[in-house]
Amino acid sequence: MSDDEPAEDPTEEAGEVAPVVSPEDLEARLDEAAESLENAETESDLDEVETTLDAVEADLEAADLPEPDEDDEDAEDPREELESRLSELRDELEEKRGPYAEEVVADIEDAQATLRDTRWTENGAEEIPEAVDSFLEAVNWELETNLSRTGTEPEGLAADLDGAIEAVEDADLDPDEDAETISALLDATEELRNDLEDAEEWDDLETNEQLRAQGFYDVLGHYKDFPPEWAALKEWEKRGNVEMVLLALDSLQSDFMERHALEAITRMNDQGAFEAMHQRAGKRDKPSIRALGKMGAEDAVETLVEYVDADSDPALQKVTFKALGEIGHEDAVQPLADKLVMDNDEVRPLAVRSLGLIGDTRAVDPLADAASDDDSDTVRAAALWALRQIGTEEALEAAAEHVDDRTFIVQTEAEKARDALDTDEGEPERATA
Repeated sequence: MSDDEPAEDPTEEAGEVAPVVSPEDLEARLDEAAESLENAETESDLDEVETTLDAVEADLEAADLPEPDEDDEDAEDPREELESRLSELRDELEEKRGPYAEEVVADIEDAQATLRDTRWTENGAEEIPEAVDSFLEAVNWELETNLSRTGTEPEGLAADLDGAIEAVEDADLDPDEDAETISALLDATEELRNDLEDAEEWDDLETNEQLRAQGFYDVLGHYKDFPPEWAALKEWEKRGNVEMVLLALDSLQSDFMERHALEAITRMNDQGAFEAMHQRAGKRDKPSIRALGKMGAEDAVETLVEYVDADSDPALQKVTFKALGEIGHEDAVQPLADKLVMDNDEVRPLAVRSLGLIGDTRAVDPLADAASDDDSDTVRAAALWALRQIGTEEALEAAAEHVDDRTFIVQTEAEKARDALDTDEGEPERATA
């Protein structure tokens, strides 16, 4: 290299070099930021502090700071300490910002949602208009508006609060110049929220209070049955009032009352009962699916067939298979037949038995295959039982072939099929499809 050629910069090939900065330098800058934060009076001042903290964070991430001595348990990690202090200053910065008019609007919208979404008791419905009145008066005072309540029902009261939102937005409140006004409005929204929380809502009542408020116990005179809920349930069933029976099903969570309510609905078996059970079945409610089976509700078959392939929920499949068998509709035959090869040994027999309950002759061949090929003794026995329920000569012959099966329960079913063939000899073949 000649004397005229410039010397190579050793850092060019090494790439970007971390800034030379010490923990003490960063600590000093954080001290300055903390002082500026303490003295900040406007949003602009806070923005400048945030810019400083961003710069410190960037330099901290790029800095090559000394690592603590791993052999010294008491050694301090300068990077960890600086990051912790930086995080604390950011939290203090956010706490010092505002208040903002947007927070007022958000609080009013929350109150509107509470008014609309809450089921209020009679007492609560009388209390909430006063809460809205008080809030609107506070808004009028702070913003020199003339808002007033026009509604009495929750939906109308929520609509009245739209005027407050519009007034806040039109005021174009500045977080610095109008800080006191915004704070006063936030106090008012907090009071509104507290008033709504204090107003009595339906969930505040005990179950028996809710039932009493809805007249569930009105049918009781001198009753012998205990608990009184059961006595009332039976009286409403006797009167044919499905709505009150459904009210009991919704409100009374004990297994005892659920069972009796579902039994009552099944016995009543009217359109209202069906629609209620069908809606619940659409949400995979197993007791409702069971009730639809007892009702023989053919209009529910399309919904129930959707659950036949719910292999991840065997309990749902079990109750669905049984319900479809009890309903006995031909649309369930093929979906159930397809499940004769499913892996679950506990659910598979129910698919088999359901096909027997339906009694459709299209199931004879898949049931015969299950009787011959399935590894489960329970499934094979169930397949023979199902073939006997179908009862055609073809079905009985397919079942009777297994009288020499290795398992007693299968032999027993096969013998019953053979006996049925002998009894029915010469009689016309029975078919259900």
